[in-house]
Amino acid sequence: MSLTFTFDPAVGPALRDGILDLWTDVTNAGGAVGFVAPVTRDEIRPELVKQLASLATGGARLLVGHDEDGRVAATAFLTFNTHRLRTHWVWLYTVMVHPRHQGKGYGRDLMAAVADAARSLDGIEAIRLGCRGGLGLERFYGSCGYKEVGRVPDAIRVAPGDDRDDITMLLPLL
Repeated sequence: MSLTFTFDPAVGPALRDGILDLWTDVTNAGGAVGFVAPVTRDEIRPELVKQLASLATGGARLLVGHDEDGRVAATAFLTFNTHRLRTHWVWLYTVMVHPRHQGKGYGRDLMAAVADAARSLDGIEAIRLGCRGGLGLERFYGSCGYKEVGRVPDAIRVAPGDDRDDITMLLPLL
């Protein structure tokens, strides 16, 4: 079965907790989503609260994928630029698919749903995302149509002596 995607879902306690569980599980499985394993829900919660607050103020939009059991299985946050010269593209953050669904093609499904969602936004011509080097993420995003447009060597420190490149990828929507 595939995931069921919802753009701009109503955010309540069940969705909030589902995203928190997803984010914790993805991080603890080695996912590059802003933290380094091991983490707890309590460590991730403040960052999730910031992202949910951005939804409430209209600064971001949320795409959620639910699995056949109704559990949150994938997310992506599209964040608007506030600078007047950059309002024609969005940032993509917190792109996650639950580890139990890895290898099923759901990551590609999520990225296709992200592109569709972004195309539905007035005036948006591209999606930009940043990813951590050393994990092959740039190959995955490249296979989804994104192009590497920038790289800062050793800009992400995941541990002392373990610095990774910060890679910027771009997907034109036109």
